[in-house]
Amino acid sequence: MKKIEVSRRKFLQGSVSLCIYATSAMAVPLSTTKTSNKSATGVPYLCNMCRNKCAGFARVENGIVTKLDPNPYFPKSRNMLCPKGNAGVDSLYDKDRLKYPLIRIGNRGEGKYQRVTWDEAYEYIKDRLVEILDKQKDNRSTIAYCNGEGFNKDEYIKFFGEKIGSANFLDEGSICLNTKLGATLLTIGDVGEMDVAGSDFLMLLGANRFESLITPDSVDMARVQKEQKLVVVDPRATVTALKADEYLPINVGTDLALILSMSYIAIKENLYNMEFVKKQFKDFDKYKEHILKEKYTPQWAESKTAIPKEKIERLTKEFFSAERPLLYMGRRSVWAKNDFQLRRAMVLLNGLAGSINRKGGIVFGEPIKLPQEAINSPIYDNAEGRFDLDGVVYGSQKGGSWLNFREKVVTKTAPYEVKAMFIRKHNLMHNMPNVTKTKKMLEMMDLVVVLDSMPTDTAIMADVILPECTYLEREDMVVSFNRLEPSLALRNQVIKPLYESRSMQDILKGLGQKLSLPLFEISKKYDEELQDSIKELGEKKAFGEGGYDLAELYKRDISQRNRELITKKFGKDVYRTLKERGVWYPNMGKQHKEIFNGVYEYYPKEKRFYSVDRKYRVKCYLKKLEKNGFDPMPTWRDEYNFKVAKDSFRMITGRYVMFTQSATTNNKMLRDLEATNHIWINDKVAKSKNIKLGDLVEVKSSIGKVQIKAYPTNKIHPQVVWFAHGYNSTSESMTNSYGNGANDNEIIEDRFEKIYGCATMHHTDVTIRKI
Repeated sequence: MKKIEVSRRKFLQGSVSLCIYATSAMAVPLSTTKTSNKSATGVPYLCNMCRNKCAGFARVENGIVTKLDPNPYFPKSRNMLCPKGNAGVDSLYDKDRLKYPLIRIGNRGEGKYQRVTWDEAYEYIKDRLVEILDKQKDNRSTIAYCNGEGFNKDEYIKFFGEKIGSANFLDEGSICLNTKLGATLLTIGDVGEMDVAGSDFLMLLGANRFESLITPDSVDMARVQKEQKLVVVDPRATVTALKADEYLPINVGTDLALILSMSYIAIKENLYNMEFVKKQFKDFDKYKEHILKEKYTPQWAESKTAIPKEKIERLTKEFFSAERPLLYMGRRSVWAKNDFQLRRAMVLLNGLAGSINRKGGIVFGEPIKLPQEAINSPIYDNAEGRFDLDGVVYGSQKGGSWLNFREKVVTKTAPYEVKAMFIRKHNLMHNMPNVTKTKKMLEMMDLVVVLDSMPTDTAIMADVILPECTYLEREDMVVSFNRLEPSLALRNQVIKPLYESRSMQDILKGLGQKLSLPLFEISKKYDEELQDSIKELGEKKAFGEGGYDLAELYKRDISQRNRELITKKFGKDVYRTLKERGVWYPNMGKQHKEIFNGVYEYYPKEKRFYSVDRKYRVKCYLKKLEKNGFDPMPTWRDEYNFKVAKDSFRMITGRYVMFTQSATTNNKMLRDLEATNHIWINDKVAKSKNIKLGDLVEVKSSIGKVQIKAYPTNKIHPQVVWFAHGYNSTSESMTNSYGNGANDNEIIEDRFEKIYGCATMHHTDVTIRKI
């Protein structure tokens, strides 16, 4: 074995990256974690560098993770690991990562913290929560909590929502996918999965799969392009657009007009799949009458989109003449205020083509179902309901509406005060439009607690920072993946947590043990139902049977919970396979085989769940929308027209493949690939303003301004500018990202649509001047 040149101690050497005011404990050198001395051990794990969750094997040498390799057994990632996945090692050993529990001793945002023990941190949180809940008379919803995308979210909700009792949970959905998910669910009863590899005509609206999200289905698109026509519609000539068979530039926010016109042509000329529509559509006559009556002609669509009518006519005929066409539903959604109607129109167009529940379409599939762990949840008599969905038609009862919640808190129009916030895996100061307003919201809190592995812009706004270990340092609950080729996968622990970091489960266990009795005492004081229960059962029994033990779920560690759940449902052999290979699916031993040069087959084509026997209807008309004053069917309104004032530009945003929002912004391996962001501006416009490549410009909106370097190009609409999300941390402890580039959310206005309460990211107009 090759000798490792650097000692483990030197490899991990570093100091607490925040501004620490030393105690005597700080003089002690950082200890190393004792691990096995086995050489080159391969441990199966699941990546956490983006939402795709690819599987890999971690090479561990003398207790150090030296390399991450793809896992050939996982159908979802198919022996692939992208640049972000490979850079997971740097996230593990980032010198800036949070190492110890910290309590704020300066002003919010200063980054001045004191290192404390875990018990001291828990004690601080307990004292503040008791004070807050006492003032709020046990309204548990005065505690808000949030969690971004990823594993453990459901368990986090169980702890704060079911055990502690708050109704106010928020996640990334209302600044990401909720309009798309909601529109699909309400239209066909399921979100489904898009079989891009099975399609012979694939159309993308704004989805930049070859530049912003290189996952296995992106690779599928590249592999099948000889047999598949790829059409990209986007205001910007992205990498995906340049690799497509056809690229159609479009005015920002007018995608709905294009889809309505394609629907018009398909219906008027009888191009649609009549057999499928007759069998599966509900209220098609209403939709047909609506589309034809509104006269969404190609000529009309050209006036809105700037796409020539001849191209719209040809594109529609090619789409409907294909054997397996697919209008891709997108990943990141919420571009315009008509986004929900756009996603509905897209589902309906796929339905008109018969591209639902079939190969190359939206497939329902057969996911492997996992049993749920039972939990005894208290009923808090004084807990108020959530308020962020007031004025929103549907919304997500699980993840809510971030901008509506924040607005009501900041303007003090909520029905009660929110005085505490627990934040995990969610960089609020970077991922929501109008950073200034987010800062104000956090400053209004009596207690802010952040669970994270990095000292983010949001972490330095916290009263207490609890260092969570990275995904390579923990085991998580087994997860079911995919519908077309379903499987189970397990994130195994690669090494023990470094420094004093802990897994989320261990953090919540300690927090639950500290809070259970003190918070129970608060409920005894104000909760009449609990008072009656104590009189009837006695205090000890009322506490136990009432579910007030907040650490109940953690009486067994994560390994025990996984072993019991998996063996009970699937057997010991499945559990052993998950521990050894990280993945299991039925007939894995027989079906898994290498086809050529690292490319594997997991399910033979005849075994894949392209089509399943289930009842569903494609709903054209939604009565609830009409009752709430919205169009019950996708409809164009003049307010959707693309208009930009003279000397102004429409600001749009996106991301590069190296970054998962702001989560990977400090990763130096990924920074090497794209050191900073630049603002794309049309080259002719730039010339008129004497702006050259690399010039520093000021970009100003109604809510703020940023400085960023210019990138003049002919690949963007003359009235549109773009720059990538995920840059410019304001936390000085993020040494690789501090002050680097510009944060788009400092200038994006905080407007949201009222059907799902989702932020509309592409409605901000800006001015630009050379500095």
